Amino acid sequence: MDGGRFPKREHICSTRLMDLLFGSGSQHVVAFPLRAVFRKTDRQQSGVPVQVLISVSKRHFKHAVDRNRVKRQVREAYRRQKQPLCDAIPAEESLLLGLIWISDEHAPSTVVDERIGRLLKRIEEKI
Repeated sequence: MDGGRFPKREHICSTRLMDLLFGSGSQHVVAFPLRAVFRKTDRQQSGVPVQVLISVSKRHFKHAVDRNRVKRQVREAYRRQKQPLCDAIPAEESLLLGLIWISDEHAPSTVVDERIGRLLKRIEEKI
């Protein structure tokens, strides 16, 4: 796992993985303005311990520029704080993680960083 980057292979892109993530058996935690949905699976062929999906709904931000700003904040906060979670995943398992923005308001990057850190710690405790 590359601690300083967030490469494409760590992104959830396939519909099959999205259906698995949001299907029954998934757990979630909330640290407003974010909700995290996660599920343990067998290690995928990509070989990464955690694969992530970041979602900001058009219902919360009508303009793409606003959605993209929030996604960039979440992606950067996750990238900086992902290593302890990645280290906690056993070698034969993988974690599917969805980070969903649930607020209608923008938040400063410091708040997003703190909330992502809180979510990741709570997920680490639950797995």
